[in-house]
Amino acid sequence: MSVLQGQLLNKYNLSGPRYTSYPTALQLGDIDPEVLVSKCREATAGSLSLYLHIPFCHSLCYYCGCNKVITRQVHKAEVYMGYLMREISEQSQAFTDKKVTQIHFGGGTPTYLSDEQFTRLMAHIRTAFRVSGKAEISVEVDPRQMALPRLQHLYELGFNRLSIGVQDFNPAVQQAVNRVQDESHIFALVTLARELGYASVSLDLIYGLPHQTPQSFAETIDKVLQIRPDRLSVFNYAHMPDKFAAQRRIDDSVLPDSAQRTAIFGTASELLTKQGYLCIGMDHFALRDDELAIAQEEGCLHRNFQGYTTQGECDLLGLGVSAISQINGLIVQNEKDLKTYYRAIDDAGSATAKGYELSDDDKVRAEVIKQLICHFRLSFQSIEQSFNIRFGDYFAEEMQRLKQMVADGLLDVSDKEIKVSQAGRALIRAICMQFDRYLPLSRQKAFSRII
Repeated sequence: MSVLQGQLLNKYNLSGPRYTSYPTALQLGDIDPEVLVSKCREATAGSLSLYLHIPFCHSLCYYCGCNKVITRQVHKAEVYMGYLMREISEQSQAFTDKKVTQIHFGGGTPTYLSDEQFTRLMAHIRTAFRVSGKAEISVEVDPRQMALPRLQHLYELGFNRLSIGVQDFNPAVQQAVNRVQDESHIFALVTLARELGYASVSLDLIYGLPHQTPQSFAETIDKVLQIRPDRLSVFNYAHMPDKFAAQRRIDDSVLPDSAQRTAIFGTASELLTKQGYLCIGMDHFALRDDELAIAQEEGCLHRNFQGYTTQGECDLLGLGVSAISQINGLIVQNEKDLKTYYRAIDDAGSATAKGYELSDDDKVRAEVIKQLICHFRLSFQSIEQSFNIRFGDYFAEEMQRLKQMVADGLLDVSDKEIKVSQAGRALIRAICMQFDRYLPLSRQKAFSRII
């Protein structure tokens, strides 16, 4: 690592948002539930994306910062199913004219649900909503709790995309984060998914975990390349033990530092791109013929609470405990606590806890950040035409701040566009932060480290 790289690491080793939304969830506050109802009815988007949060997990992964409930009392999932189906029935009434083109099950561990529960839930969704016959239906999979025959059942229910949580193939890393899994079973899951006809298989990795080194992670990438998934996420581990109690079980002394993290991701990126993967946004890779890669090439890639998506024209309706919706310029989140979620459904039929209605300024900045974090470039003309502003005047202060980043080689600025350099891609969150008007007022400790 050169001196310049070391200086950049120290300079930009900041805490900041991942920008799955702008404004971020920190801006959510008290909101009248009727505002959501009216926004839903006034929404102009012709299609709808559903996110369903299943919070249950059989065991605790020490790195996890998700909203989850660790339990082996499977009857709790049946209770949750009843409330979730009630919420689905209630919320669907505002979307009778919308076609659902995307459904995603996240968590927690969505495959905590049994085959019979998935059958009932999917039938209920199709009764409540107009689900397109060509809808993308995806589920996050914990391979430790996923028997091979279940893939057939999910496929018959309409699931056509899988996201398999791997994190790392290294046994020492798995042991340190309490997620030991069978490597051969993961290979078998991917093989069977392809034989059945799943349209896309994605693997999820995390870098920055205990005991990881560039060499050890390169060995994990070599195994990934044997599987050759259609998509691959390579997330930067957010170590925030003050916020997530489970992370206190991780030994800080064996975590890679910022320089090591950068080297790990750099090695992974180099290996993947040499084998035909394209870098999609800040932490995703996809094969050239994958829909995400095509969307980025055509300039229509989007980003929301589910991550990168091809269906940015959709409104997003979140269902279940802690789920977040983005609908017609409104961001709302359900109750995070399970018992409070149940009480809210009993009392009102919905569980909206807090929200935020975007201002005109928010919408401009959201589009700027989205273009940068999805495409690593920004056309001034596109923003000017969409929002009837003069970019240089509107963002005069921000453009002044970017001059230092230009000098550091993170981006190039012309009279027509901002273009992020290869070095700047690893720091795209820091670049987007320059356009975030709320960040100086927010608690930076609420966010993870960029590097």
